[in-house]
Amino acid sequence: MVSVATLLLLRHGRTTANADGGLAGRQPVELDDTGRGQATAVGARLAGLPLAAVVSSPLIRCRQTLELALPTAEPVLDEGFIECGYGAWEGQSLKKLAKEPLWPVVQQHPSAVAFPQGESMAAMSARAVAAVRAWDARVTAEHGSEAVWLACSHGDVIKAIVADALGVHLDLFQRIVADPASVTVIRYTPLRPFLVRLNDTGGDLSALVPPPRRRGRRSTRATGSDAPVGGGAGAAG
Repeated sequence: MVSVATLLLLRHGRTTANADGGLAGRQPVELDDTGRGQATAVGARLAGLPLAAVVSSPLIRCRQTLELALPTAEPVLDEGFIECGYGAWEGQSLKKLAKEPLWPVVQQHPSAVAFPQGESMAAMSARAVAAVRAWDARVTAEHGSEAVWLACSHGDVIKAIVADALGVHLDLFQRIVADPASVTVIRYTPLRPFLVRLNDTGGDLSALVPPPRRRGRRSTRATGSDAPVGGGAGAAG
């Protein structure tokens, strides 16, 4: 089996814009009290994981989330993980935006959407997936196939990455959910990615800790390109 690094996608905690029903986009919107509590709580879940790298969107809500969740980490800021550029939509209420002619297209045919004075969803998906794959290859090369790394990003960005991992069209990505402070886990292999967890907001993450490496013995961790027929035995307890 070919082993590969494991990616944890962390969405930032709830923001003041989330609470008010607004679209923050790339504005410097910060976590609210609930979001800070969410970030602290997810930090307790992540505490036992030996993270080989921590990468983040440069926006302050992601940086604040990591400051609370992983206070000893030194995140690398990467524009590939930044929020979609919503352009003229940024700062407006979702209730108001739902009346725009572009809204149903965003819901049903997002691959065709280019936000006024902003970014297209297709471009957002392409640069986020490229960033993930580049970092995954780098972490695997520098830290080995059992490495675990984390990227803190935004809802639509994470949904686009998951859609790519599942091999589904971007037009289906609105069926995916990524809640504030949720953890989504993906393993990339030479043949295909595996979605290990999705929108996990409270589960035990200890099963993601790499097993002890035994000298002269190949890894038996099920991270190769072949899926176990019948579903397999799951993570070791």
